[in-house]
Amino acid sequence: MKTKVYIDGQSGTTGLQIYDRIGSRDDLELLRIDEDKRHDIAERKKFLNTADIVFLCLPDDGAREAVSLIDNPDVRVIDASTAHRTSDDWVYGYPELSQEQREKIRTGKRIANPGCHATGFISTTAPLVNMEILPKDYPLTCYSLTGYSGGGKKMIAAYETEEREEKLSSPGIYGLTLKHKHIPEMQKVTGVEYAPVFMPVVDDYYKGMATTIMLHNRYLEGKPSAEYICEKLMEYYKAEHFVSVLPFGENPGTLYANTLAGTNKLEIVVCGNSEQTTITAMFDNLGKGASGAAVQNMNIMLGLDETIGLE
Repeated sequence: MKTKVYIDGQSGTTGLQIYDRIGSRDDLELLRIDEDKRHDIAERKKFLNTADIVFLCLPDDGAREAVSLIDNPDVRVIDASTAHRTSDDWVYGYPELSQEQREKIRTGKRIANPGCHATGFISTTAPLVNMEILPKDYPLTCYSLTGYSGGGKKMIAAYETEEREEKLSSPGIYGLTLKHKHIPEMQKVTGVEYAPVFMPVVDDYYKGMATTIMLHNRYLEGKPSAEYICEKLMEYYKAEHFVSVLPFGENPGTLYANTLAGTNKLEIVVCGNSEQTTITAMFDNLGKGASGAAVQNMNIMLGLDETIGLE
């Protein structure tokens, strides 16, 4: 019997990307609500309770409303919004954290899909905290480059219209209040005591991310070199398919944020020396940073090969 899947928010950027990845699969039955009824509460409730797996691709309030409409205890939910990422009642959907995390996802009923910037930060910071290389009270700084597709339909339209503003041809630094919506999950999932000073940057390309943390090695446990940190991260992720670490010294000299666009891959690049280290996670903000991660989590929940629909 095919698994019934419903995407609530099917016309948004993430919803469309999920559909692109699963629409042709013969092991799934994709439930599609009529376009003129997608705001009809009764109709949405019917679909939400008929599906085996529900993807929520909605604003935070819409995601909370959707969850409140589900009364079928067998329905399993993957929420792509920010609404539930720090909730103790939801499983955080970054399986590469550990085998224990992957098992929680496999058996979970409520999965919170990670944010795109958060994915980059967590992929590099959490392992170092778990291996007791990075002290939990380290004053972290992070900057993160992203393509404009991460801003959704409105931002995409602003960048792609012929009459667009000239300023959009240059990088845009935002989140200037240092209260970006991804910071709470970044802090909770990694276990760091203080929120990072986080600076996101959007630029004139469609998709792809490069999220970087910068470290003074003298403040790390054992004062390790950048090369040692790279070796430990390689060991941490050695069994993973989608997350890998470039061997130390093999970086191309310049890192381009769109290198892994169109994939579900995340590659970590460690640079530096005995005194300072930079660690950059490169990935697709619409892939491992959003819809690709959501499909990967669904595959895990269904006991399938994680790579189905993502290669």
